[in-house]
Amino acid sequence: MTTREKVQVREVGLRDGLQMVQTILSTGQKLEWCRRMVDAGSVEIEVTSFVPPKIVPQFADAAEVARGALEIPNLHAAALVPNLKGAQRALEVGLRKVHYVLSASNEHNLKNVRRTTAESAEDFRRIVVERDAGGTTPHSVTLGAGVATAFGCTLSGRVEESTVLGLVETLLEAGADEITIADTVGYANPGQVRALMRQVLAITKDVPVACHFHDTRGLGLANVVAALDAGVRSFDSSLGGLGGCPFAPNATGNINTEDTVFLLESEGLDTGIDINALLAIRETIAGWLPGEPFTGAIARAGLPKTFDLREAAVA
Repeated sequence: MTTREKVQVREVGLRDGLQMVQTILSTGQKLEWCRRMVDAGSVEIEVTSFVPPKIVPQFADAAEVARGALEIPNLHAAALVPNLKGAQRALEVGLRKVHYVLSASNEHNLKNVRRTTAESAEDFRRIVVERDAGGTTPHSVTLGAGVATAFGCTLSGRVEESTVLGLVETLLEAGADEITIADTVGYANPGQVRALMRQVLAITKDVPVACHFHDTRGLGLANVVAALDAGVRSFDSSLGGLGGCPFAPNATGNINTEDTVFLLESEGLDTGIDINALLAIRETIAGWLPGEPFTGAIARAGLPKTFDLREAAVA
């Protein structure tokens, strides 16, 4: 059997997916979601966000969720942080992976975290110093840095490639261990993605790079293919397509995990994730979140009878 190339699908449903839903899930429900995802083969999970509970009540239990996630075998748990204080809380809990994000659009950054993009870049430098001061070994905690609104912004419109590339260089120089390029409001098209990601990968070299796409205008999976063409092998997605950005009116959420895994496996890549198990988890989560919109073609139509992982492996 031909060995298939590995590709990483990082689940962000517990963070990006939950940040705008009306129903507050219990800590136990969130951890059950984590455990079942790991059993399905999805081991890279952004489990929570360390933001002030008054801003996002869903994450009032961030520390408890993070601690519980650390006890789940084989789970590589991460958390999103918006600033140094959030990073300090994540580090205190003992997480070994922390994701930070700033926006290429200064207007979006001001709305999102009430600081300029330049101020957020400086805050990331402080987070790196905090991490290095507290670790017993260099880079004992992986710090990922994301550039949001990398393909356009509902507030400021066009975002120049040079702005995104400059921020990538700044974050790498500051000490980022990973880079994520995000289409936060769903403005990207495949041509944009292919062109920008080739340039990003030329800058990052051996530093891992992921893409975070939203399906706002139906191009989410097309953008995954474009990023694959450029050389990206890591993608964020959300179970059932949950999520979205408060600054993208009428937008749908993140690309759907089930459909993303199906696409990647159909392309002959190995995600290590069981699609049927994902569909069962989705059914449970939908029951927990009545009234929330869930998307996904595989959930609606099912896997085609012609879909066979063994055939995908030699395609």
